Amino acid sequence: MGVKNKIKELRKQHHITQIEMARAMQVTRQTIVAIENHHYNPSLELSLKIAKYFEMKVEEIFTLE
Repeated sequence: MGVKNKIKELRKQHHITQIEMARAMQVTRQTIVAIENHHYNPSLELSLKIAKYFEMKVEEIFTLE
């Protein structure tokens, strides 16, 4: 089982660059890349920030597969 996310799709739908999102989340661009490529699961705090950023619920962005 692993955690999957829709961050890349959401970011592209909203025309947001990785750098813009990283700055808004106060992380590096490399962190955003790692999350989008499912190499890193963000902390609960970062997951909540991402959900708030996209005005969505955490479970709408992250799924356990």
